[in-house]
Amino acid sequence: MGTINLLFSITTLIYLVSSILYLLAMVRKQPQAGRIGRWALLVGVVVHASCFAVRHSAAGATPVTSLHESLSFFAWCLVLLFLLLDLRFHLSVMGAFVAPFTFLLMVGSAFSPDIVVPLNPLLKSWLFPVHITFAFLGNAAFALSFGAGVMYLIQNRMLKSKRFTGIYQLLPSLDVLDKVNYTCLSVGFPLMTLGIISGAFWANTAWGSYWRWDPKETWALITWFLYAALLHGRLTIGWRGRRAAIFSIIAFMFLLFTFLGVSLLLGGYHTFEAFATL
Repeated sequence: MGTINLLFSITTLIYLVSSILYLLAMVRKQPQAGRIGRWALLVGVVVHASCFAVRHSAAGATPVTSLHESLSFFAWCLVLLFLLLDLRFHLSVMGAFVAPFTFLLMVGSAFSPDIVVPLNPLLKSWLFPVHITFAFLGNAAFALSFGAGVMYLIQNRMLKSKRFTGIYQLLPSLDVLDKVNYTCLSVGFPLMTLGIISGAFWANTAWGSYWRWDPKETWALITWFLYAALLHGRLTIGWRGRRAAIFSIIAFMFLLFTFLGVSLLLGGYHTFEAFATL
């Protein structure tokens, strides 16, 4: 556990440093700080991956069976997808949103019980890491879509009110933010779909049924329909801009409840305790 804790602490510190650098780049208008912040995130995602590798060796299974591990893995997925998105759109200003949010996820993980729990033998299957990876990457893509939606509404409000604060010059154009929103949606939806499908096959091997209407499954399906409606609206009806941004924000609220609220409040087969005791 000593090595795991050390790697986790180093990762959290790196994400904090990156947050400070990105915020400096945005508030003080120092592009160099943003570039250094990007490199810090890159180092952080590598160290973070090493942390998971050590946990995997200790647990003998994919280390996403507790709240501590889930928040940490979500943070890693978010940083990874942001770095890939940044390669295309050069969204340094989004780093000022992503890096602090990632740091907060790590803090939340740090305050959750850090116990390496071996996965229940019934749930040991190659489908488990496949399901988890698709689901968390999909969640991360939708988190970025949420961030783009929030920035779109901020930018749009300033344009309509003609009250231009310092952040106006830093935010990308409305067209770019809408493209980012759509890109994240078009990546996240297939990943979520594959996560649900692989989860159904995994459930069949573990419990003998593809679908049990467990609270997690039910809310995941509701969230999937919301994002399906948004994607359908964009592709067929021409939803763009403010409407798409608002819908992305609402859908992400449902996703957050599915990710955390269901596991902590509603129980079922997908609670963190069930992974170890079922």
